[in-house]
Amino acid sequence: MTKLAVVAFGGNALLRAGQRGTIDEQEANVTETCTHVARLIEKGYNLVIGHGNGPQVGNILLQNQAGFEVHGVPEMPLDVCGAYSQGLIGYIIEQQLRNVLEAMNLDRDILTLVTQVLVDKNDPAFQNPTKPIGPYYTQEVADQKAAASGDVFKEDPKGKGWRKVVASPVPKVIGNRKSIEKLAREGAIVVCVGGGGIPVFYPEPKKLQGIDAVIDKDLASSLLATQINADEFYILTDVPKVYINFRKPDEKALNVVTIAEAKQYLAEGHFTEGSMAPKVRAAIYFVENGGKECIITDAGELGKDNAGTRIVK
Repeated sequence: MTKLAVVAFGGNALLRAGQRGTIDEQEANVTETCTHVARLIEKGYNLVIGHGNGPQVGNILLQNQAGFEVHGVPEMPLDVCGAYSQGLIGYIIEQQLRNVLEAMNLDRDILTLVTQVLVDKNDPAFQNPTKPIGPYYTQEVADQKAAASGDVFKEDPKGKGWRKVVASPVPKVIGNRKSIEKLAREGAIVVCVGGGGIPVFYPEPKKLQGIDAVIDKDLASSLLATQINADEFYILTDVPKVYINFRKPDEKALNVVTIAEAKQYLAEGHFTEGSMAPKVRAAIYFVENGGKECIITDAGELGKDNAGTRIVK
């Protein structure tokens, strides 16, 4: 039986440190990542691809602000900007993966689904927004915007200014998950749940709408992998394996880790928030909820035997 895998692209699959974010830079980065992902396709895997969108949606927010301030163009809310970014990034991935596959004489349909993800409006995260988005402001301007909109602004730890912060709620249901699974099992490569998905909720029964929030992309991809009954879940990052005592004299790469061991390492503080900790939690979630194994690794390791760190039951 053909294996179904979900592959979550890391941020460096699209944009790397020191780059400006031009289309040429992003296309080159995606092409490199897709070249590695194609090894799984060569092995006959059916694939679903998730991805981040932080820099891209940040730029869309800046463009929104500039358009409003200079030309009076109405600003769009965060959920709509997330939809913009899903289409933009999906287009890049579709095109560059198509180029890679054609060079390898492989033929697969590739399509992007703008993906809504249901969250709970009573999630405690909405009482303590922590995820910074958009441009930096002076405290005076931030205070004015907060008074006018009710948004929450917090000072950047590095002193760059004040930024709007939004909640990061737990994803509950991936929109169109049945269609995603059906398309993937029929051989199409589906790009979806971009940036963790567009957060949506029901303010009242039978009325769905977007909400200002950012869902962790790895956790959303993990949920998707469980809801489409994927066999394997790959989280791509910028290191070949997960480490304990990272960048210390007693640094140790992890090859195969049980759920119990992963939880212990998390509790001991081996993985930092905003970096490896969310990835390990996403891996644990997948394996605890029916997945066979999650592999955390660099894209260059894909397709190799014993690649990356494998989280298993």
